[in-house]
Amino acid sequence: MLTFVPTPIGNPQDITFRAMKLFEKTEIFLCEDTRHTKHLLRLLEERFGMLYPDAEFYSFNEHNGKERLAQFGPLLNSKEIVYVSDAGMPVISDPGQLLVAYCQQERITYDVLPGASAVTAAYAASGFEEGKFLFFGFLPHKGSPRSSALSEAMYSGYPTVLYEAPHRLEKLLKEIIAIDPNRELFLAKEMSKKFQTYYKDTAKNLHVQLENSTIRGEWAVVIGAKKHKEKSLSFDEILALDLPPKPKAKLLAKLSDKSIKEWYEILLKK
Repeated sequence: MLTFVPTPIGNPQDITFRAMKLFEKTEIFLCEDTRHTKHLLRLLEERFGMLYPDAEFYSFNEHNGKERLAQFGPLLNSKEIVYVSDAGMPVISDPGQLLVAYCQQERITYDVLPGASAVTAAYAASGFEEGKFLFFGFLPHKGSPRSSALSEAMYSGYPTVLYEAPHRLEKLLKEIIAIDPNRELFLAKEMSKKFQTYYKDTAKNLHVQLENSTIRGEWAVVIGAKKHKEKSLSFDEILALDLPPKPKAKLLAKLSDKSIKEWYEILLKK
């Protein structure tokens, strides 16, 4: 049987007893990075007395996923197989999605264990009060796809959780400042690790605070929802906004008798 097992996002003590018991009897590990997984298993063996499994280890990533499915698909019902990401909940922003889709298509039984997740940890720590949020994962690295995705996140109407690499965090802050310098953000650095740090302030203040710092480690960013103002924007003001067609069409539809689809088609022709 195939089981998706979450691993600690930082502190090894966040592993569950259930995960360790399953690791002990696993025959095949499909891993985002086999070296990372073997290192984690050694830590669990040394610190918590887990029996190191007599198992085979194979990489499973966006480059070899289809090849691995052909290789291991026939074994998913007969072997104890585990899929793990490098950290956190499998399938969230990683190639484990290919395995889930394959199991559903082939009607293969699989299980997903609950456990550590940077997404929910970051939102819980943020203090934003909406009670619901969106998750965008990693934004595209550059160009119009990145601009469009960030604009959508900024004007979604909900707090939005992003992941960002340390070498792009300053760029992200500058991009947010260009859209709304006073937007409230929550930044979580190195969650559950020794140097875990939380920051919460406006985008412009956080940029000043961090501009002379050496930015390292993994970061989760929570963008606060746009606070609605009493004054409504006019058609001309909405049309002038630097937004992708879809969110702009939603705004225009609220001020007219046209549907979102009608406005979307009009905007695409401009």
